[in-house]
Amino acid sequence: MPQPGFRILERVRTDQELVDLFADLPASIISDNLSRLNGTWGLHPYHRPGTKLLGQALTVRVRSGDNLMIHKALQMGGPGDVLVIDGDGCLERAVIGEIMKRVAQARGFAGLVIDGAVRDVAAYREDTFPCYARGVCHRGPFKDGPGEINVPVSISGVVVRPGDIVVGDDDGVVFIAPEEAREIAVAARQKAAAEAATFAAIAAGTYDDAWIDETLRARKVLPAA
Repeated sequence: MPQPGFRILERVRTDQELVDLFADLPASIISDNLSRLNGTWGLHPYHRPGTKLLGQALTVRVRSGDNLMIHKALQMGGPGDVLVIDGDGCLERAVIGEIMKRVAQARGFAGLVIDGAVRDVAAYREDTFPCYARGVCHRGPFKDGPGEINVPVSISGVVVRPGDIVVGDDDGVVFIAPEEAREIAVAARQKAAAEAATFAAIAAGTYDDAWIDETLRARKVLPAA
């Protein structure tokens, strides 16, 4: 029986059709349609600005400052996978550097999301390979374990399951459960269309912001009309 805390579980795959539903949607709009409770905070993009992230989660949970199971996950994954690493938020040691970044790129990974530290950040800065992490540390990792692959992990306090859809841009990263993907994608596209109409109204000088005074009247800050 696999030992809890030091094990590799069976891979969970999500239909690429569901992933592709989010190809042109901003993380912020997706977040709005997840009740603004889902997604990362405190993680920073270390890649070139404007880079987009889209794929499905290959999850890894590691001991603080150890990357043995991250190396194993790199062996197991491939095109379209986003390595989502629960590093316990540890900033005392980097768990990924340039060598592992190059391996991930060569094997077709879609990107990295790390609740922990990275190093060799100059290698990321002008690259379009997505990398989000909590911080930077030049100190390298241990390689002893324990750790787990293909288990639910916590990123910024958000539970991410293997196979969840991962979307990232300059604003951060959100995660979508595959069983909710179609519903969320439809709602997000409606929200995107509404925002486009708002932008057009601002440009035309017809933007209606009457809701502000209505809200203040309801809270008795302004007198009733």
